[in-house]
This record gives sequence, structure tokens and C-alpha cells, in this order.
Amino acid sequence: MGFTGSTTHKIERKTMTATAQAAPTTGARTQWKLDATHTSVEFSAKHLMITTVKGRIADVEGTIEIDEKNPRNSSVEAVLKAASIDSRTTQRDDHLRSGDFLNVEKFPEIRFRSTKIEGGREEFKLTGDLTIRDVTKPITLDVTFEGETKDPWGGERAGFSAKGKIDRRDFGLTWNQVLEAGGVAVGNEIKINVEVEAIKVV
Repeated sequence: MGFTGSTTHKIERKTMTATAQAAPTTGARTQWKLDATHTSVEFSAKHLMITTVKGRIADVEGTIEIDEKNPRNSSVEAVLKAASIDSRTTQRDDHLRSGDFLNVEKFPEIRFRSTKIEGGREEFKLTGDLTIRDVTKPITLDVTFEGETKDPWGGERAGFSAKGKIDRRDFGLTWNQVLEAGGVAVGNEIKINVEVEAIKVV
């Protein structure tokens, strides 16, 4: 026995309604470009188990796409030039660029691509794939939206701050020295602190 026309229409309407409810809500998307001169990517690690050494990746570029209606549908991509690492000590920076650590000649770029955003507009968790030395691992950053304003030239700018951490050994950065007194020369936990200023382009 087949369906009547009325029953078929009811089923079609229910299917369309269910599909509409399941589909993610997407609004107008705006594109933003990182302002490298006002963006910083800093890191810190323990030295000799007693002090903290800080540094930064100076050369960074990236884009942000913001879904104005549903920020969770937004996305972030960033590229950092590994050779621009700067810890304020030439000898240490040369070592960090070498094969013991970043091996910048073979792996010149550090990349981040977002995969998920959770939370509200003001504070949220940004999860993405971080690639160092051709090894890709997930990382989650705690992000705060710092505000939006117009610059003196009529452009629109937005600010974000983010914090996270990784275990450097997950990316093949395993070099270390064992100390006579116990412990190691370089801590394995790397803390990351990011300050972003982005310019609206679309």
C-alpha cells in the first residue's frame, strides 16, 4: 500500500524542518588580517629548574574569519617564521634554530589552523592544529576578546589575547642535559602568550 499525497507532503515538510534545525547557523563573515607590528607571540620555559626564560617569534602573519552571527563558526590561521625566534641571547637563539630544536633550515615555518571554538564572544577556547618541525598536534588556547575600535585612518581593528601550553617533546624537541644536582637544563613545558591586533579587510 503506497503513501497518499497528503502523507507524503507531511513527511517532506518534517524532513525539511529537521534538516534546517540540524544545519549550523551561519551569518555574514568578516575577514581580518593580523597586524604584525602590533602582534606578539611569546613563549617561556624553565631553565635549570629554577628560573624562567622568555622569548618570542618575531615574524608572524595570519588571517581571522569571523562569523558575526555565530562566532563559533569563525576560523583562524597563522604562520610563524621559525628563524625569527628571539630570546635576547645570540648563542641561545642559534641553538634554538639548530637541529637540536627547531631546525629552521629544514622546517622554516610554524603553523596554526583552528578546528573548534567553544564559549562566548568575550572569552572562549580556541582549539587548533599546531605544526612544528612537520609534526602536527592539537593545542587549546584560552582567548579573551579585548575589544574593537577604529584607528585614526578609518580602519577597524580588534584585539585578542590568548594563553596556552605545549609539551615540546610532542613535536620532537627532545634535546636536554641532565644536571648533576638532579633535574634537566631545559623544561619540557612551554607556555605560550599571544597578543593579537587585527585589521578588518572585508
